[in-house]
Amino acid sequence: MDLTRRKLLKQSSLAAAAIAAPHLWLPTAREAWGATLKKGEPIKVGLLFSLTGQLAVPEEDSTLVMQYAIDEINKNGGIAGHPIQPVIVDAKSDFNVYSEKAKELIIREKVIALFGCYTSASRKAILPVVMSQNSLLYYPTCYEGAECTQNTICTGPLANQHSKDLIPYMVKNFGKKVFFVGSNYVWPKESNKNAKIWLQEAGGELLGEEYIPLGSSEFGPVLGKIRDAKPNFIFSTVVGASDIAFHKQFKQEGFKVDSMPIASLTTGEIETKAMGAEFGAGHFLSAPYFQSLDNPTNQKFVESFLKSKYGKNGSTHYNMEETYLSAYVFKAGLEAAIKKTGNIEEVTSRMIRDVSGGVRVEDNISPEGLIWIDGDNFNSWLKPKIGQCQADGSFKIVSEAKEHVAPDPYSIYPNAGKCMANGLVAPDGKVRKNVI
Repeated sequence: MDLTRRKLLKQSSLAAAAIAAPHLWLPTAREAWGATLKKGEPIKVGLLFSLTGQLAVPEEDSTLVMQYAIDEINKNGGIAGHPIQPVIVDAKSDFNVYSEKAKELIIREKVIALFGCYTSASRKAILPVVMSQNSLLYYPTCYEGAECTQNTICTGPLANQHSKDLIPYMVKNFGKKVFFVGSNYVWPKESNKNAKIWLQEAGGELLGEEYIPLGSSEFGPVLGKIRDAKPNFIFSTVVGASDIAFHKQFKQEGFKVDSMPIASLTTGEIETKAMGAEFGAGHFLSAPYFQSLDNPTNQKFVESFLKSKYGKNGSTHYNMEETYLSAYVFKAGLEAAIKKTGNIEEVTSRMIRDVSGGVRVEDNISPEGLIWIDGDNFNSWLKPKIGQCQADGSFKIVSEAKEHVAPDPYSIYPNAGKCMANGLVAPDGKVRKNVI
């Protein structure tokens, strides 16, 4: 297919999209070519998080810590002498807005990479845009896996790097009977498929499984079912403002944390601060990072960030730290791409991704300690940890992996194949690209 025909087909597709949804912004032919980097000009990146709505509790902090990391990098010379310039948008906790803003950032603003999303639903909403433009998304939080794209780098844990440790820990220390509660979208449901396998292997028993609408604050019926079932603990994949409401109503309804704690994949320091420490105390979280980690890098990070203009919300937490790491993974990847080409103007978004396998963020930069990017699936090697919330809202580390755990996006789907740099390689050798 010649260049003219490719351009014609691309514009035809965009025109068809405009007919289907005439309110959408439509780029011109020139705008549709995407990002470029130029000598002497800033490196533009898009920050695509929610600053308003029910996802703002964790996502506002992601925007703030990315600005902090960018300032930090720029004060130290930027990347190859070029400053990073963030283009900040508000996704408004609306999946349609995530998609539209992703288009604007990539096509109109010509950012070289996106940093964004907190939920798998929002990630899946923007991935078709990212892939169609051969752009690059840094996804900085936990997710369920079962995905293999060639345009993402992930710095948060997969299911085999958190719930695989959390479930047996809770069974061992509190009992075999568990009740699952989650927000009603893909990440909680897929995460619970993983958790059921870990629960079975630990000899546990699932008494019930309930999902509530994303953003809902009404947990009365669910708590009634939990009261009747009498589990030893609750496994929660509730997110955002709903997570805060769930913990508050748990205590208000008279449930006792010492006999029925909540084990969560999402309830960190920022959520605890928003709900009040009395509602978080005694409950558990599995994550690679806690503000209480006792190492010099983290102590410096916490002190410096909270004193900065970006530390207005008063705490650090796992999602912020994973977002912070993504800035340094990007820096290392872009430096490697520039070194490979010898010319920043030849660097593309996809090239940054392809040279980022094996990129390390050393323990003198990473608050959680050394992490690195897997060269096959471009997720992160991490050390899983489990923390218990204390009366002051901090977390006491009660369990930590001795070694880094490899990311395995298809840990419970071995027959699907293996996620490699070029796509999902099935057992018969067939390769599928951009599997979402």
